[in-house]
Amino acid sequence: MEHDPSSAKTNSLEKMLAILDGFDEQQVVIDIDRAAELSGSSRPSTYRYLQALTRSGLLTPASGGTYALGSRVIELEMLRRENDPLHRASHHLIRHYAQTTGLNIMVCSYYGDKVLCTDFAWADRSMPDIYRPGRSMPLFRGAMAKVILANHSQARLRSIWTWNEAALREAGLGHTLAEFLDAMAAIRSAGAMITSGEVFDSLVGVAAPVFDLEEEVLGSVVFVLQADRFEASDPEKLSEEIRELSRGIQRGIARASRFNAIATGAAAKPRRSPVYSG
Repeated sequence: MEHDPSSAKTNSLEKMLAILDGFDEQQVVIDIDRAAELSGSSRPSTYRYLQALTRSGLLTPASGGTYALGSRVIELEMLRRENDPLHRASHHLIRHYAQTTGLNIMVCSYYGDKVLCTDFAWADRSMPDIYRPGRSMPLFRGAMAKVILANHSQARLRSIWTWNEAALREAGLGHTLAEFLDAMAAIRSAGAMITSGEVFDSLVGVAAPVFDLEEEVLGSVVFVLQADRFEASDPEKLSEEIRELSRGIQRGIARASRFNAIATGAAAKPRRSPVYSG
C-alpha cells in the first residue's frame, strides 16, 4: 500500500514549501518552471512563493533567473548542529575512536521520515569519504537504518508496514507483518547489525542504535569497512565495539543533560501516515 505525500498539498504554505523539495545533490538551483511543477501552481503564484522564500533567506537569486538555497539554511544548520544532543555527544568521541582504531565511523540521525548522515570520522583514507553530513539514507537498507527501524514501538512498526508493505518486502524484511515484526525483534535483541553491500557495493556496515533519555531512538552509529577488511576481522568483536561506542554516546547525552550543557532533545516522530524511501 503506497501513499503519495504530495497529494496532501492543499494550501499555499504547503505549495510554497514544496518548492524546497526540488533541491538535492544533483539539483542545486531551481527555475520558475520547475518550482511551478513542484508546487502545482500557476507561474504568478509560483513567483510570489519564490519571492517569499527569498525574503525569508531560504532562497537567494542566482544566475539565469534561477534560485539557490539561501543563507538562512546555513544558519539553521549551524543551530541544529550546535544544539543536537546526538551530535554534541558523539562528535569528539567518534574522532577519538576512529583515530585509535583506524575505523571509519558515521553517525546517522532519525528525523521521522528520513535517516540522514549527520557526522563522520574518516580514519581509513583508502576508502573515499562517500558519506557527507546531510546525505539521506534509505530507511529499509543498510545497517545504519535498519537498527533505527527495528527500535520503533510495535504500534509504529505496524503503521510503517501498512504504508510501506511493498518496499519492505523488496528490502527482504518479511513477506507478512508477522515476519517483519520477527525480523525487527531479532535486530532489536542483538543490539547491533551487520550488512554488506546494501547501500554501496563492497562496503560493510556495523551499526548500533543510539537512544535519548526517554529510550526513544535518536539515530545510529556505524563502522564503515571495506569488504576485505571486514573479512579479516572478528564480526562479534566489531558488534561489541559498536555497541560500546553507542553506550558511550548515550552516557554523553545523559551527562550533558544532568549539567544542563545541552537540551536533552527528543526523537523525531514519523508522519501520521509514514511513507519512507525504501
